[in-house]
Amino acid sequence: MILRRTLAAALLVASLALGFQGTHPVTGRRIAGVMGMSGADWLVRPEREAEEKPDLALDGMGIKPGMKIADMGSGVGYMTLRMAKRVGPTGKIYGVDLQPGMLQKLKENAAKAGVTNVEPILSTVDDPKLPANSVDMILMVDVYHEFSQPQAMIRKLREALKADGRLILLEYRAEDPSIPINPDHKMTVGQVKAEIEPEGFKLQTPIENLPRQHLLILTKTAK
Repeated sequence: MILRRTLAAALLVASLALGFQGTHPVTGRRIAGVMGMSGADWLVRPEREAEEKPDLALDGMGIKPGMKIADMGSGVGYMTLRMAKRVGPTGKIYGVDLQPGMLQKLKENAAKAGVTNVEPILSTVDDPKLPANSVDMILMVDVYHEFSQPQAMIRKLREALKADGRLILLEYRAEDPSIPINPDHKMTVGQVKAEIEPEGFKLQTPIENLPRQHLLILTKTAK
């Protein structure tokens, strides 16, 4: 029964995403397809609370009132709205996504929740369209592995971070084959380190208190 559920979940994620987008030039990792609008409901499924413990993840990020944070691949706002409440009225969350449909739904969800400190931004595959030196933190929840131009995007994200800013990834653990997600949508700590550190970052000690995901915090280094 567990095996059937695992296979069903993996197939569902694969069916909701666009096709294979090539390989990373450093690690040879297969770049996963982008989750399309057909997956919007899956992004807000009730099971995420138990499967991912999003509030526990946010607790580990050191979010403070007044922060400016970019939620890369924000989708319909599952994490965006949670962070908006944590930074409060003096802070701001940029909900960044490639898909206009996702951003429209984010706007609707923010209005419904009475959240006014969220700014949607339409990105491209190699540019988040964030101002330079503007954000304290950039969060990517199960998103980095979908970047079709990962090196170009990471360089732009680095420019957008303040000098003491942090780049944070949540990624399903590829080291654990029992986690019911398509392998293309998982990453190892080693892959993240090999791909992102050369772009001017240092990976801190991974936080491993979540059910299925690595919590990976990277800080800027001199280039």
